[in-house]
Amino acid sequence: MKIPACLSLFFLLVGIHPLCSQSVTVHEDPMITQMVERYVENNKSKTNIEGWRLQILATTDRQKLEQVMETFRYLYPSIATNWVHNRPYYKLRAGAFLTKLEALRLKYVLQTEYPGSYPVKDQDIKPAELMN
Repeated sequence: MKIPACLSLFFLLVGIHPLCSQSVTVHEDPMITQMVERYVENNKSKTNIEGWRLQILATTDRQKLEQVMETFRYLYPSIATNWVHNRPYYKLRAGAFLTKLEALRLKYVLQTEYPGSYPVKDQDIKPAELMN
């Protein structure tokens, strides 16, 4: 005799019910609790996060950097820009993303104007700068 699917599902759920009513008690060492609390407090105190930006220019000429940055801001006012000076280079970076994939999406959009752009890791991104 064949049992209907809804009836077999009913029996399965009735059989699982006693297993769901059990409870689990965890006894945690106080040192572990203290360590977790310290970890949470340290993370709350951090104001910047690690993420990705798109580097669109690296040059030794600061005037060229400022010119390219002004043009970029005119063309893409909604994309944040910043620059970093690592001697002897001035590096112009755009956007702020959590993942490399999101930075690559911006690279795809900008590839005609800035073909040499590439994603770079940045340790100093403010959460307000992150782009969607």
